[in-house]
Amino acid sequence: MIAGLTPDYWDIELIDENFDAFEYRDADLVGITVLTSAAYRAYEIADIYRKKGIKVILGGIHVSMMVDEAEQYADTVVIGEAEGVWNTVIDDFTNNRLKKRYYGELSELNHSATPRRDLFHKSYSYANIQTTRGCPMSCDFCSVHTFNGSKYRQRPVNEVLDEIETIENDKLFIIDDNLIGYTKQSAERAVELFKGMINRGIKKDWYCQASLNIADNEEVLKYAAESGCRMILIGIESEKIDQLQETNKKMNIKIGIDHYEEAFQKIHKHGISVLGALVFGLDSDSKEDIQNRARFAIDSGIDAMQATIVTPLPGTSLFKRLEKEDRLLYTNFPKDWERYHFHEVSHKPIKMTSDELMVAMDECWSTMWDAKTVYRKMLKTLKQTKNAKAATWAFASNTERHNLAFGKKKKAMDIEKLLKGMI
Repeated sequence: MIAGLTPDYWDIELIDENFDAFEYRDADLVGITVLTSAAYRAYEIADIYRKKGIKVILGGIHVSMMVDEAEQYADTVVIGEAEGVWNTVIDDFTNNRLKKRYYGELSELNHSATPRRDLFHKSYSYANIQTTRGCPMSCDFCSVHTFNGSKYRQRPVNEVLDEIETIENDKLFIIDDNLIGYTKQSAERAVELFKGMINRGIKKDWYCQASLNIADNEEVLKYAAESGCRMILIGIESEKIDQLQETNKKMNIKIGIDHYEEAFQKIHKHGISVLGALVFGLDSDSKEDIQNRARFAIDSGIDAMQATIVTPLPGTSLFKRLEKEDRLLYTNFPKDWERYHFHEVSHKPIKMTSDELMVAMDECWSTMWDAKTVYRKMLKTLKQTKNAKAATWAFASNTERHNLAFGKKKKAMDIEKLLKGMI
């Protein structure tokens, strides 16, 4: 996105350490978007360039939440969303008047820049697109509303469709935190988007994120499925009402845990699988609760399972509370940010020790993504959705996590080829 905002006369190169080992490349200007778990690495790279007299700009959600820290490792920091301020940053750099801080205000999403997808490594399985930003909810462990604001902002549907038509990849992840939004109008917009994909003959398989109430909108599900939706990621978080209250998960509380299975069935009826996201290590969690949540994930209508340890990220209410209570395990920042990645215990639980929680999670992951469980899930998904592609996508998601849980270092198997031979 930053590259798409940059004037055409700039030559831009994207270095992606997911695929390529870092090697120093000469540059006039270096920009690094910083996520919390990668903050220390970002500062290391920034230091390499600054020692050579090359200006470094840091931005992104971690920098926006930890401005004073990030400023120590950069010539300039950009706080907030970049669209409204990046042209000024480039102009100031060109004229040798770069400031220490720039603030990107929240703006409407009309005429958004087109991301430079040509810069991405070719090995990515999915292309990404964003059609909305912002969230009026304020979940305890989430910082989206802090960074992107509490107003739900929407891109014009025709602009989104125009961009989708430029994407070569036939697999798409719509990265909105909640694609259908929170009002009747936003749900109608989602339907307009799906109908637009159908009418334009856009042939892509895709998945998205949405709240649990998507199950109550037959029209949304109907046209989502017809336009290529294969899987929906839903934040389930917990199967216990008191824990939903603890995390301030208002939507799930409103719908009620007794209606989870009914919601999954409604989604399955349209040939779409459910990627259920669950959190572990809440203050009210006992070891038995953790085991029960893992069992719930396996036995329920969830097709693909995401199970992470609740992690206090900067900018969240959770971080502020645990910091105040002196319950952060690792505070040698910025080095210790490397440990805040959702698969390591980074706080002191209440009902068990941190070591006990880590042991319990290792056991849960091994149980949830056992090979036999993953295959049974796939067959169950196929039966419930009657859609081989939906089953394939859920199976692929579970297989990725199986590879992580069991320490696989090789690349994930070719799921589609495997399933074509099985179904």
